[in-house]
Amino acid sequence: MALSKAQQANADAYLERFMHGLERRNPGEPEFHQAVHEVARDIIPFLEDRKAYKEAHILDRMTEPDRIIVFRVCWTDDDRNVRVNRGMRVQFNNAIGPYKGGLRFHKNVNLSVLKFLGFEQVFKNSLTTLPMGGAKGGANFNPHGKSDGEVMRFCQSFMTELFRHIGPYTDIPAGDIGVGAREVSYLFGQYKRLQNQFTGTITGKGLEFGGSLIRTEATGYGCVYFAREMLATRGEEIAGKRCVVSGSGNVAQYTAEKIVQLGGKVLTLSDSGGFIHDPDGIDEEKLAWVMALKNERRGRISEYTRKWEGSTFHEGKRPWSVPCDLAFPCATQNELHADDADTMVANGCQLVSEGANMPSTFDAINVFLNNKILFGPAKAANAGGVAVSGLEQTQNAMRLSWSREEVDKQLLEIMQSIHSKCVEYGREGEFTNYVRGANIGGFIKVADAMLAYGVI
Repeated sequence: MALSKAQQANADAYLERFMHGLERRNPGEPEFHQAVHEVARDIIPFLEDRKAYKEAHILDRMTEPDRIIVFRVCWTDDDRNVRVNRGMRVQFNNAIGPYKGGLRFHKNVNLSVLKFLGFEQVFKNSLTTLPMGGAKGGANFNPHGKSDGEVMRFCQSFMTELFRHIGPYTDIPAGDIGVGAREVSYLFGQYKRLQNQFTGTITGKGLEFGGSLIRTEATGYGCVYFAREMLATRGEEIAGKRCVVSGSGNVAQYTAEKIVQLGGKVLTLSDSGGFIHDPDGIDEEKLAWVMALKNERRGRISEYTRKWEGSTFHEGKRPWSVPCDLAFPCATQNELHADDADTMVANGCQLVSEGANMPSTFDAINVFLNNKILFGPAKAANAGGVAVSGLEQTQNAMRLSWSREEVDKQLLEIMQSIHSKCVEYGREGEFTNYVRGANIGGFIKVADAMLAYGVI
């Protein structure tokens, strides 16, 4: 329901006061400020005629983490040098279930990044309909270029501190950037050793020891499933569409795979060095080669042009200048800016589905919404990964392993449910504001639980 001019003025003033207070309490955390602002600008007008939420200061409480755990991680490299990193876990909100969220190992990990990710995770997990709270963690450790022995020693040291703060009914970490199958295996092995229990405390595990089929593919597949649902509202489908994908890691790989399976044409992939453009399309054979390059050889995407004729590499650039119908930002936060969004709109882009966490800047999102582009925000479009993590928890608790077909079916149903929730709260005439729909839809479930508990 549209607000009156007086109500809108009150909401705008409230938003300004709220953000000023949040920035004062959390100085030097731009990523966290950005994530909260993107949510608050939709939630605060929604609160105008909802007195219970306002009087209980639910939004204020929701933007303050339950706790932040910071610890030293000491380990030795292969030359027997002592190395020191910082580990962190932000347990943001467990109103609807135990904390759930990934661990990120990257040199740029800091508290602002983990708070933004943990805050987003609260809404994302709520949208899945599964009983999971939100958290995020990691360390300023870069596993790239490290030997298996170095990564193992780091992971064991990291878990030796973290294990006391997690558990199947408390907090269930998973992988994220820099934490793949190798790292998850070392982390889980050390957790099991310390606790002398075999539980589903970490998800993303190997199939041999409690992992779920489709978990590796889930974020990328879910991102495309969400895009398919958005296109269906306009009577269109992915088949025949030109698709631009950024990134070349796990999410980008399986986003591209599902696009190809559904008949779309993938034109680009990228990494920190730049992007490749293949006008002929990255088909199954080419994608298999990229997966081997990135997952086994840990090579650079620029090598693609030496293998496949007709492709070009664009050093230091992102792929948003390539004309496309659909775009899938799957690399990292704030990789897509307002000028990129302007170019994409001018080139005929119809849809953006976010595979990475917060890859579009605030101004870029405004460009897409103002031009009525179908825009699937990360908290909705990339929820497939955590959804299948939740399904992995269920399988572990039941001591069962579901088939690939069963997990994929449940993933599709969850993404369809998230889409329906976004439409329910984001419909604006003939257009759906999926950002608003995801924010309000994710907020309500958590807020109602917090109200039920009283002031805690």
